[in-house]
Amino acid sequence: MTRRKWLRKLYRQRYLQIMALLGIAWMIIFNYIPIYWNVIAFREFDIIQPLSAAPWVGLEHFKEFLSDDSLGYVIRNTLGMSLLKLIIGFPLPIAFALLLNEVRSSRYKKWIQTISYLPHFLSWVILGGILATWLADVGIINKILQALGFIDTPISYLAEPKYFWTIIVSSDLWKELGWSAIIYLAAISGVSPELYEAATIDGAGRFQRMWSVTLPCIKGTIAILFILAVSGLLNSNFDQILVLRNSLNESASTVIDVYVYQTGISDGRFSYSAAVGLLKSVIALGLLLGANFVTKKLNDTSLF
Repeated sequence: MTRRKWLRKLYRQRYLQIMALLGIAWMIIFNYIPIYWNVIAFREFDIIQPLSAAPWVGLEHFKEFLSDDSLGYVIRNTLGMSLLKLIIGFPLPIAFALLLNEVRSSRYKKWIQTISYLPHFLSWVILGGILATWLADVGIINKILQALGFIDTPISYLAEPKYFWTIIVSSDLWKELGWSAIIYLAAISGVSPELYEAATIDGAGRFQRMWSVTLPCIKGTIAILFILAVSGLLNSNFDQILVLRNSLNESASTVIDVYVYQTGISDGRFSYSAAVGLLKSVIALGLLLGANFVTKKLNDTSLF
């Protein structure tokens, strides 16, 4: 392609290119430039002094975090909820997409999609308020359970730490199930109809076609999303937890992100919280590389 043709093509796509450049600029400003400030993890930074005046402390903040008494339950809560979301929340959108693909009525299919996608577009501030109302002593959940005879007296679910993980996992699934299935539905739409026809001729039923045709054809998509899910095990849904946690359930709701927020913003320990965040990022990178290596060996599919 000559330079003149390239410039002409670029001009024809100018609006798309501007949109792309805005996205790149946003990423540079909010994702790459802040990387430099990770240096405060190795300094004793004070907000009233310039960064250059902050004394170097090396790995002291990392050592302090690894010896902190709260490290045990912070890691337990983070990994506990993340693993539950991975074990339950990862395969269910795949199953939902497979079943939705088998719905023959386009009108009914669109209705199901709309209902399942809708919660994704509501912020956790709104959904948190709804859940807090539903789970209150006089909320609809208690009324239904009492009417069915499962409980005798109302339960304050958000005041009981033992219920918190269940609330987090189930509400996250309710919000993201339909939206998470979109990628799988897109991958399923690319499966050749001839494969289904051949399987039908061989006598395969619907579930057999899903297992023998659909799943093998979308295994690459599943592998890529699994790698990303594993790399995000230390990332908690900060918005979700922040709106649902309180002083009564903090023993089950304090995760790494909340811990960083409390020590950094509330307590003003910027260097210490930066060290914790940086350590989490390094471990997440290791998880990404490990998951990528395993899926490449097992499935011959990887991000890089």
